Amino acid sequence: MSQLNETGSMLHSLSGKPGDSRGQRLFHHGSRVCLLITLSILVTALFPPSAGNDSLPFEDWSVAPDDVIAEVGFSVEKSASELEDERQLAREVVPPTFDVEPNAGDTMVARIDGFFSELDSAAAVGDRVRFEETLRASSIIATPAQVDYIMGDSARSAFHHSATRAVREIMEDGVVEAARVADLSTTRITIRGNDSIERTAQISEVLTTRDFLNEAALLLPPGTPPSISDLLNLVLIRHIEYSYVLNVVATEMDRDAAARSVETIKQEFLEGQSIVRQGDPVGPEVLEHLRAHENERRNRGLVQDQEVAVGVFLGSGLINLMLLGLFGLLIFFNRPKLYATFHWLLLISVLITAYFSAALAISEAGFSDALLPIAFVALPVAILWDTRISLFLVLVIAAITGRLAPFSSYGTFLLIAAGGSAAALSVRVLRRRSDWWVSIAIIASVTGLMLLSLGLVTSRAMPEVALDAALAGSNAAVSALLAMGCLFVFEWFTGITTDHTLLEWADPTRPLLRRLSSEAPGTYAHTVNVANLSEGAATAIGANGLLSRVGAYYHDVGKMLKPHYFVENQPEGRNPHDKLKATTSADILREHVTEGLELAHEAKVPQVISQFILEHHGTQRIGFFFEKAREEMGGEVDFERFSYPGPKPQSKETAIVMLADSCESATRALQEPTVPRLQDLINTVVDGKIADGQLEEAPLTLREVADVKAEFVKILSGVMHRRIEYPATRHLTDTISSKDASSTLDEPAERKGLAEGLSG
Repeated sequence: MSQLNETGSMLHSLSGKPGDSRGQRLFHHGSRVCLLITLSILVTALFPPSAGNDSLPFEDWSVAPDDVIAEVGFSVEKSASELEDERQLAREVVPPTFDVEPNAGDTMVARIDGFFSELDSAAAVGDRVRFEETLRASSIIATPAQVDYIMGDSARSAFHHSATRAVREIMEDGVVEAARVADLSTTRITIRGNDSIERTAQISEVLTTRDFLNEAALLLPPGTPPSISDLLNLVLIRHIEYSYVLNVVATEMDRDAAARSVETIKQEFLEGQSIVRQGDPVGPEVLEHLRAHENERRNRGLVQDQEVAVGVFLGSGLINLMLLGLFGLLIFFNRPKLYATFHWLLLISVLITAYFSAALAISEAGFSDALLPIAFVALPVAILWDTRISLFLVLVIAAITGRLAPFSSYGTFLLIAAGGSAAALSVRVLRRRSDWWVSIAIIASVTGLMLLSLGLVTSRAMPEVALDAALAGSNAAVSALLAMGCLFVFEWFTGITTDHTLLEWADPTRPLLRRLSSEAPGTYAHTVNVANLSEGAATAIGANGLLSRVGAYYHDVGKMLKPHYFVENQPEGRNPHDKLKATTSADILREHVTEGLELAHEAKVPQVISQFILEHHGTQRIGFFFEKAREEMGGEVDFERFSYPGPKPQSKETAIVMLADSCESATRALQEPTVPRLQDLINTVVDGKIADGQLEEAPLTLREVADVKAEFVKILSGVMHRRIEYPATRHLTDTISSKDASSTLDEPAERKGLAEGLSG
């Protein structure tokens, strides 16, 4: 049994404090070391080092230090982009195939004859309406003058004859649809007859739609008005049947065959042939030849033996271990909570693994370094934890990536470092999920500028630089959107509530806040004031101001179930506690904490916000009713029954909300809220909390407490200053203004307010 307990304790020690026993500490720290070693081995396995020292370091060459002669014959393959470009060009130069339609003329003549037969029938009886409807049925819109002209028998007959003649005489030469040849990249087409005999013709030799219409207009009787020529064009267009029809299937088959015929080999090198001479510049093309030569040597087993390769693998793994270990040491010394929480470390490891897995896919596909998804790692780490951790992790990943064989260059290191740093720093502008486009723009801009700088330094062609910049922008967008999409999962896995989630819960239209504002308006106004105080004070000492504000919004939600029992919701002179026993009143006040927690649980409020409900009163005594109970019971009172359940504030943010809650309540009764009187009141309230031990578990220093009090005075003095007295409302303020400006806290209302503040 003791062994089982020991095992359970050791498993529990994965997260949290290491434990007291040596075994627990060893298990706690050892699990993290094992995670680090596993991650290092995984990265090394994904990118195994070069098989030997015989591999030439040509990646860093600007000029060749020596002659490089091919030890073996090898081929230089075309890159995927080059091969695709050539295949596309081969497709474009293939002329399209058009099939001859021998019956096109007959079909068109029959359609035209039918059309004119309808016109003749309408004209014979003088039915102009039917005549125009026949025209419109063929989508021919004619002017009144054109209708008058064509309704004449002789004119219509000549019109019919010209249309039929145009088809018989011109269609025989072959007519192709103009749209089919307008965008062709070739000057030729292939014409295939019914006998499958093909011939090639120049596009300029083939009549298009426009050519057909122009020649048809010449067949009209001399002196025919231009408007009638236009009408003839309409008639022919609406009834046209092309004698040359594009054969899409045959054309695509020819183009596919042309694309497949493109050679994949760019250049062949023979054994003994010179690849580069000493002193010659090593540009992208020469570098490609050198890499192809190295790959062929490696494939033939000419690069070092297996025993030495193991040593190289071990050395590379140790380098990765040292670099990742530096990140681990940073966490150990500067982020103890992150180090202590194993599943947080596991998530970071998963992100690193995902990055290098994507890097492997990119290298295998031969894509640009600009597609390395460093933003997918930097953004979640910066959002979930902080920017500094993210920046250091980016530098570690950049250092590892820069020494990997597929990306081995100083430029890659700079590109990853710049893009990742931009991603980590851009988190500062992310206040809402709709602001992600700003982060994308920052990452894309920084990466693009770095690519431009590297391109100028290495004299790369600007079109290539522009393409990489476009890829970097796409990568920034995809990585950021993917990180945003996974952020919900990351929050669930880590239990961390990000600022984005906090902002969503700060929305006043949330059902719980909407209920609070309608059912307990006084409490809602109080929470808004407490939120303003808390955020200002938290920001002043470097705590999370947003968390303090949102926590303050929800700290008193339990009051909405019995709002009239709390002073801020009570009409003047009506206090239901006057008719209750002190114990009952104390129970009601205590219950607003537990009931608020239940409401928060039902509304699925994040745990980090719910803590404010539990901790904003700590374990402090309900002073007023405690004293009342002593009077009722003759001095024998259960102290626990007149104390809040707690716990005491565990964070700076919950401690600040406790102080803000009490100070806001106490200051409401001040008749003359001058700065000195506010200072005295706030000092009294805060010092009372300290004396009661309510802040002893919160990580607040005395200096921070002093800064919190100063911020409270600054905010409250701005909110509670005396207003200008207007003549129209003077009768409403005479009572107040007539009071002595030197009034003190000895007045009953002020003493009651102070008591409320001290007791929470």
